Amino acid sequence: MKLIVGLGNPGKEYHESFHNAGFMVLDALAEELPLATWQEKFKGLTLKASLQGRPFVCLKPLTYMNLSGQSVVACMNFYKFTVQNLLVVSDDMDLELGRLRFREKGGHGGHNGLRNIIELLGTPNFARLKVGIGRPRGKETVGHVLGKPKGEQRDAFLTSIGKTAEYIKEFIEGRALHIEPEA
Repeated sequence: MKLIVGLGNPGKEYHESFHNAGFMVLDALAEELPLATWQEKFKGLTLKASLQGRPFVCLKPLTYMNLSGQSVVACMNFYKFTVQNLLVVSDDMDLELGRLRFREKGGHGGHNGLRNIIELLGTPNFARLKVGIGRPRGKETVGHVLGKPKGEQRDAFLTSIGKTAEYIKEFIEGRALHIEPEA
């Protein structure tokens, strides 16, 4: 069984912000699952489902980004997940808007949600799928990540959200992820 974690912040003010890419990906995935319902557990929202006969759990931590690891560890302990069955979906400013990157392990890259998960798990050896949001020019980073894309930016962002949900299906099915190489 796989655990798919989408990082974001709870609250209407963060809905559809760049920083909520992980939440949005899991919502896109859930829309395709019949009778899927979110339940509040493990300081987050969970959804238990299966795809092609393969069970999985989705988790959206409601602890705010900097404490995401609390929710992840609680869920992993309950279901006895190993880090080999964990995939974390997050935004990434160092990737151009719309780009996706898969890593089987690695550092936090300055992302506070990933930093907290690594700290509480005691290892960086888990898969992550990053959704590029681009680095702002002449704009503070906090305002950028918590901002909501508009116009063409929004279109590119939503397209990448949909693609990411498709890649998650491959992960759940145990297939190797084939993400388009960066140009």
